[in-house]
Amino acid sequence: MKTGFIGLGHLGKAIARRLISEGTELVVWNRTREKAAELGVKITESPSGILSETDRVIINLFDSDAVNEIITGKGGLLEGDCKGKIIIDTTTNHFDRVAIFHDILKKHGAYYLESPVLGSVVPASLGKLIVLVSGEKAAYENVKPLLEKIGTNIFYLEKRTLATKMKLINNLVLGVFMTALTEATVFGEDAGIDKEIVLDILSAGAGNSAVLNAKKEKILKEDFSTHFSSALIYKDLHYMQDLARSLKRPLFTGSFAKELFGMTFAKKTDGLDLAGVYNIMKEYSSD
Repeated sequence: MKTGFIGLGHLGKAIARRLISEGTELVVWNRTREKAAELGVKITESPSGILSETDRVIINLFDSDAVNEIITGKGGLLEGDCKGKIIIDTTTNHFDRVAIFHDILKKHGAYYLESPVLGSVVPASLGKLIVLVSGEKAAYENVKPLLEKIGTNIFYLEKRTLATKMKLINNLVLGVFMTALTEATVFGEDAGIDKEIVLDILSAGAGNSAVLNAKKEKILKEDFSTHFSSALIYKDLHYMQDLARSLKRPLFTGSFAKELFGMTFAKKTDGLDLAGVYNIMKEYSSD
């Protein structure tokens, strides 16, 4: 079945390519048309145009403002025939905003599935993302075979906002781990230990994690080409602070990590991979 796809950033394009490799026929829209042309599939003139081509649409965008524009803005999904369509939103959103997206699309006869994914470009290209889903069960069952093409583990949480909240909680761990691992690496170097040895020992010891496994080579080679940017994790940790406030809980480690990633904006490195926080830690090196 033909599937719509909106949003071809680093992760979105990796997901789209994976679906194409699995035999899914895509029709796409992207703000920058050149990025869409690289896929060699049909491109529509607007998001709403996709709805005339297919009954299901995947969205992968930067944040909730971008999703809102795609849904309600000029040429957005609401200008098309939404009735019976399933919108699968893989964006990491603000939990308050997804509740609104559920309501808006339901009012227009569509089903909204908040479906944030865990993992970045490499697991996406291999179909090894983890997918969290909240929304109508019938809609979820309908698109589950599609989700299985991009994810090895799918967790259906049903109740609206839960998938989004869980994604933010996951990224709390991601952000904190990344800052701890890079700080530990710099401490090891300052103590006179070769960086590769530091990373090998961390991998064998307390630092052993999916985060270090994914970012070890980037830290070692200081290749911070983007898989998951510092700007994205900064945004996610900001949303996490809002979740903490809504629960009347303090956010200790996540708030500290957020401010470290925030420093990448001043350095104009926020568009680089989040492993680039290594450079922030390196500024305080004793060398």
